[in-house]
Amino acid sequence: MEGAGAGSGFRKELVSRLLHLHFKDDKTKVSGDALQLMVELLKVFVVAAVRGVRQAQAEDALRVDVDQLEKVLPQLLLDF
Repeated sequence: MEGAGAGSGFRKELVSRLLHLHFKDDKTKVSGDALQLMVELLKVFVVAAVRGVRQAQAEDALRVDVDQLEKVLPQLLLDF
């Protein structure tokens, strides 16, 4: 994800399968735009989690807390 070249991220097919695993109705469909939005949201979520872990490690914290996530949020706004 982070620092990787173009083409990195979640494949739409994978995200679609993950979404459909949690739908109650097998006939539920996801539009292409909704699927693309979920791909982007997952990417942002994973980058935030990784940066939160790195921030916690830099602070010698044993777990990621809201404080570490608040510190990396401005970086996310600049990247996305």
